[in-house]
Amino acid sequence: MSTEILFQTHLVLGYVVWLLCLGAYGLPWLGSMDRVAAQRAIATLHSFRFFGLVFLVPGVVSPDLPPSFAVFAAYGDFATGLLAMLALLTVRIRTLFWAFVVAFNLVGMLDLIVDYYHAVQIGLPARAGELGATYAIPIIYVPLLMITHIVAFYFLVRPRAIPGKV
Repeated sequence: MSTEILFQTHLVLGYVVWLLCLGAYGLPWLGSMDRVAAQRAIATLHSFRFFGLVFLVPGVVSPDLPPSFAVFAAYGDFATGLLAMLALLTVRIRTLFWAFVVAFNLVGMLDLIVDYYHAVQIGLPARAGELGATYAIPIIYVPLLMITHIVAFYFLVRPRAIPGKV
């Protein structure tokens, strides 16, 4: 099996597994929380996106991994992580909290979409070995991040439950 097919299979299965997991455990748990608590849980997960800077560490990824992909992915993740941390730090100042929740989700989702675009442009699935030790990031971590951005937006736009009404 080619590297490209293996990478694409891993990526699709990463989405499948996270959708199954979130459907069984994550959505019921997040749905049982109030809106702020659910967004805080999602922001906590995305706060770890500072880890994306690993794409810039020599020896962790191949020197052949195109900088156009690595640099944008690294700094897009870093910006998203910082915005998520700011959301967590401002939870008591609701206007700022909600602004940072929207910001980290917009920046984070845009980052992932552009990363996918760059990956296609450089033929990353066929060159997946150049990801080196970071191979697990797009396979395991990115599907969870994309799905939780969608969940966060869903929770932002869904109507609020009215107490006492079914």
